[in-house]
Amino acid sequence: MNILGKTAVISGGASGLGEAVARRFIRLGANPVIADLNEERGRTLASDLGSRAAFIKTDITSSDEVQRAIDFSLKRFRRIDIVVNCAGIPARSRIATRKGPHDLAEFKKVMAVNLVGVFDVMRLAAYEMLKNELNDEGGRGVIINTSSIAAFDGQSGQAAYAASKAALVGMTLPLARDLAGDGIRVLTIAPGLFATPMMASLPEQLRGDLARAVPFPSKLGDPDEFAMLVQQLVENPMLNGETIRLDGAIRMAPK
Repeated sequence: MNILGKTAVISGGASGLGEAVARRFIRLGANPVIADLNEERGRTLASDLGSRAAFIKTDITSSDEVQRAIDFSLKRFRRIDIVVNCAGIPARSRIATRKGPHDLAEFKKVMAVNLVGVFDVMRLAAYEMLKNELNDEGGRGVIINTSSIAAFDGQSGQAAYAASKAALVGMTLPLARDLAGDGIRVLTIAPGLFATPMMASLPEQLRGDLARAVPFPSKLGDPDEFAMLVQQLVENPMLNGETIRLDGAIRMAPK
């Protein structure tokens, strides 16, 4: 799909990987809609990107707010061609310790954001994509989700997070099959260690240790390298139903 002139809804688009996608899409001539809870960052980013970008405050655990974001995108740009789901939250709790069992509310919250909320964005956006006219490749849209290498190499304390991210991987092929007849592709990226605001909160020495653990290149990923892969997934019509690790060949240790 040619990205020029297309409209892309980006959940979690106000910072980190989502922000990098929004910035790259602007450079490619697209119309990014930034759907994020952080109103201050989202509005600032949209203003910085110019008139082809828009922001709408969105809690993806609220189906009403997700629908409002979809309706806003359609009203502003008349169609939705691309969805990139970057919204997500981390979690780290062992299933049980001598102090007690894993907090069930925490587990449910992680699932509500990382899995159910992402699915809600997909289902509502896909319904609108079905109304698009076929492009020159016979397609109507592209949906890209953000998983994590934790889906494959989950560390101790990452049960909730890894389960939510593994579920996105598990959905990728059946969703691609659901929508194949209508020309909508579904893909997933499983990033490794990237220099996002979440990573910036760690001590500098720990960030350095993590960077050195990546076989090659031995560094934290640049968010624009994630956005570069998003671009390639959108543009290559043969990529569908696939999960791609973007991690410099790292395999995480148990702890």
